[in-house]
Amino acid sequence: MASATDQLGNSLNFGVLAKATELKNRIWFTLGALIVYRIGTYVPVPGVDAAVMGEMLRQHGGGILGMFDMFTGGALGRMTVLALNIMPYISASIIVQLMTAAIPSWEALKKEGESGRKKLNQYTRYLTLVIAIVQAYSIAVGLEAIRGAGGPAVSDPGMFFRISSTITLVGGTMFLMWLGEQITARGVGNGISLIIFAGIVANLPSALISTLELGRTGALSTFFIIFFLLAALGTIALVVFMERAQRRIPVQYPKRQVGNRMFGGENTHLPLKLNTSGVIPPIFASSLLLLPATVAGFSADRTADTWLQTMANMLAHGQPLYMALYVALIVFFAFFYTAVVFNPTETADNLKKYGGFVPGIRPGQQTADYLDRVLTRLTVVGAAYLCVVCIIPEILISNYGVPFYFGGTSLLIIVTVTMDTVAQVQSHLFAHQYEGLIKKARLGGRGPRTR
Repeated sequence: MASATDQLGNSLNFGVLAKATELKNRIWFTLGALIVYRIGTYVPVPGVDAAVMGEMLRQHGGGILGMFDMFTGGALGRMTVLALNIMPYISASIIVQLMTAAIPSWEALKKEGESGRKKLNQYTRYLTLVIAIVQAYSIAVGLEAIRGAGGPAVSDPGMFFRISSTITLVGGTMFLMWLGEQITARGVGNGISLIIFAGIVANLPSALISTLELGRTGALSTFFIIFFLLAALGTIALVVFMERAQRRIPVQYPKRQVGNRMFGGENTHLPLKLNTSGVIPPIFASSLLLLPATVAGFSADRTADTWLQTMANMLAHGQPLYMALYVALIVFFAFFYTAVVFNPTETADNLKKYGGFVPGIRPGQQTADYLDRVLTRLTVVGAAYLCVVCIIPEILISNYGVPFYFGGTSLLIIVTVTMDTVAQVQSHLFAHQYEGLIKKARLGGRGPRTR
């Protein structure tokens, strides 16, 4: 006979959404916040010629600028107040996570619970402000040096333009950081992830139209376009399968007697994700590899056979050296970031502290070694999966001119954020149904008392 929990899970459906008032308010708040974000991506920075910026992005779209413009939802190409987007916050978050593993005092803050987490979040905000100021001022200085067919990108360069542009861009980043935190607290899903997700998805229709236009002009065959769309769907299915895959390590807790009652004796499991590092390895690998090409493109003497230009040519899309280094960097960051976010020794100590143990493994160091061995094998498979998902779209981008938005990194972000948001919606629906059952049980239990 099915348990009450199983019956509740089987009856869970989105028809309950009409009765879940709190969830509806959260969804509407999330949609409203994302609309505000998209409106902000069309508010230009004063004093910048958007046409020159668009021309520059078309010339250097294959470098790191193209990838950043993808993450910003086109705000960088239009040079709007949200051109930096949320990327300084993501960089600051990654740096704080890395420093947490390197600085003992920060690691102690992480273990303090809610108060320590608030302090680390405050450090992240301060670091975001510093990174945003540096990047915004660098962009302002770089804009003054850009000239297109229609003239310079900045009509009135000078210190006033640099300061005003820096304040505008930093203000846009801080606003997005606040908006993302509001979505996380009052909406559905992770606010920062949803902002990046909205930027990528907003440009998917234009990317699809560009791909179909290549077929209309004869640059791509109809068979190839159909094959490409089917390959994209297959990649999405692969990402869904691999992101949900996990290794469940059985954990047992012994029984203990307190007075005349027995407690414990539970059998549970420790879930280890196949891809613990998420989308961090492809993002870091792409940024490092595309940086030489971008710097070489902005160099004053582009025709000179400098070492930077030679390196940029060797690291161009589709080149063997680029592919080899891309795979190597993905594997390196997959192992590195997994080691940062999961500590087998700490996990083994926590299991030993609460009396838990893995069957057949001695608690303590042997459990830590066992977890480290299992995690290493999982990371090998996860890194191979990331390489396959990212390399195949890179080949299509380099050889057939497929837009960046169909790359492996963008597909990973879209699928993982969608899965996380849907899981949170289902959790809210489940909680709503569970509260409804509790209320019915309480009402059903009331009645006339018998003596």
